[in-house]
Formats: sequence, C-alpha cells, structure tokens
Amino acid sequence: MEPVHVETLAPADVPPAIAGKAESKSPTRIALIRLRQDRTAMVCLGIVVFFVLVAVFAPVLAAIEGQDPNKWNQDLIDRNGFPTIAMTGDHWFGIEPRTGRDLFARWVYGARPSLIIAGLATFFSTVIGVVVGLVAGFVGGIVDRVLSWIIDFVLSLPYLLFAIAVPAVLIAQFVGVNNATPDQVARVRFISLICVLAFFGWAGLARLIRGQVLSLREREFVAAARALGVPTRKILFKELLPNLVAPIVISVSLALPAYIVVEAGLTFLGVGLVEPTASWGITIASAQTFYKTIPYYLWIPVAGVTILVLALSLLGDAVRDAFDPKTRR
Repeated sequence: MEPVHVETLAPADVPPAIAGKAESKSPTRIALIRLRQDRTAMVCLGIVVFFVLVAVFAPVLAAIEGQDPNKWNQDLIDRNGFPTIAMTGDHWFGIEPRTGRDLFARWVYGARPSLIIAGLATFFSTVIGVVVGLVAGFVGGIVDRVLSWIIDFVLSLPYLLFAIAVPAVLIAQFVGVNNATPDQVARVRFISLICVLAFFGWAGLARLIRGQVLSLREREFVAAARALGVPTRKILFKELLPNLVAPIVISVSLALPAYIVVEAGLTFLGVGLVEPTASWGITIASAQTFYKTIPYYLWIPVAGVTILVLALSLLGDAVRDAFDPKTRR
C-alpha cells in the first residue's frame, strides 16, 4: 500500500476568507477599524488635528504674519477707537478696536487656552473618576457607600458658584488682592478653571465606572484571579481596567467639547480667563459692542469655537457608535 502524501498549505496559500475568519480581533481593534471606515469621523479628526497644530505652532504662525498678539497699534485706530484698516497683507484678520492688536495672532494664540484647559481637565477628571469608580465598585461595603456619597455630593454642587469663588480665594491666599499683577491674576484664573472643571467632571465618570465594575467583579476571570491570590491592585488595573476601555474612551470624547464650551462660556461671562491671556471667549465678549460696524471681529472667534466643538462632538458620537456593539453603521 502506497503512503498517502498530504500537502500542507503555506500561510501565504491560505485563502483570504479563511485567514480572516481564523484571525481573532479584540473589541477595541474592531472599534478602531469601524472608526477608520467612518468618513465623518476621519474628517472631524482632521479638523481637530488642524486646531491642535494651530495651537502648537501659534508662535510660528504669528511670526509668519509678522505680528505680536499683545502689541498695541494705536496708529491704526481713529479717535473713537475704530480701526482705520480692514484685512490686509500685514493684518490677515484685521485689528482689534480700541487696542489695535492683530486679530490673526490673537486667534491662533486663542486656540491654546481652550485646548489646554479642556485637555488637562479631561485628563485629571478621567484619572480620578476611573480610580474612584474602580475602588468603589470592586471593594464595596463601607468604602463603596462613602465614595458614592462623595460622588453624589459633588454632583449636587453648583459649579458656576465655584468658578466665581475659587479664583478669588486663590488670588487672596497665594498672591494678595492688592499686590496681584494682571499676569498673576490671569495665571491664577487659568489654573483655577482647570481645577474647577476637573473637580466637577470626575464624579459622573466615577458613577459610570462603578456600575460597570459591579457587574464585572462577579465574572469568572475575577473570581479566578482572587482564588490564585492575585493582589487587588493587579486585579483592578490589569483585569478590570482593560474591560472598561469603551466607556472611558466615550467619556473622554464627549468631555473635550463640553469643557471647551464651558471655558468659552465662563470667559464670556467674565468669570473665566482674563487679559492679557489671548482667548476666544475674551474676544467674543469684547466684540459685542462692535458687532454692527465690524462683524468679522465677532464671527472669527465664534467660527473657531463652533467648528472645533462641532468636530469634537461628531467625533465623540462616532467613537461612541464604534465602541457600541449594538450599533451597526
């Protein structure tokens, strides 16, 4: 009886359909693939990257135009404070009434505080919310009750009142009301705004993570890790945390545009950033008086805030849909 020769297929000879079925993909990888296939998400991501590059290279862009954001050009305004020039080759977006500062330089520098405050507030609120939610949901008992009470207490506080009071307290404690310079006041306002947004932003995420952990801690892999004597810290951050990527990513994608809107709104109301910080909110507040005579003075920063927030919001919706296994787009 002749031996039977069995031919084996090399990896390169395996049909793509079979190879695709044999290859297993994690939920995160599947979500990223779905996100890359979403044209709206990719366009919005490109817009967000554009604004990030504008903020990072603001000094370079202002130098290309040849203007300083804080330089007053009194020779370019009339006795009533109105500019004597419009958009020119030296001043691409025109100049600011009363001060004569270059609007393009103020615009590119104005992207910085919005993105920095939103980014740092999102980072700190996410870290605190994830840690508190993990501990409260996994440990349970008195720890869970205390942390849940703190979460409910923070959610019940009026953030606008704190946004008004915290800068005044910090200035009085660390600088002094009578000795504070405009730069010191602007710096304290900047830091306090990050602290207030982060303080009020972590509680919602902590409650969400706690609910997820309460269901995950009853799973077999957690029970097996406990039986093997795995330390609690490793169970939290190596077993549970990877299973919480989807809600965390969704929360981050939705928090960024919300913080940008809050920063611009508080600054517009006069309880956020102050001069000499270049901010879109400050420009919008100053442009109200000159809207009828110089409409672009208002619409340029409004367009910046609107486009950035809209792109981040649509990108956040796309991320949420990509990580939701029930969604099919």
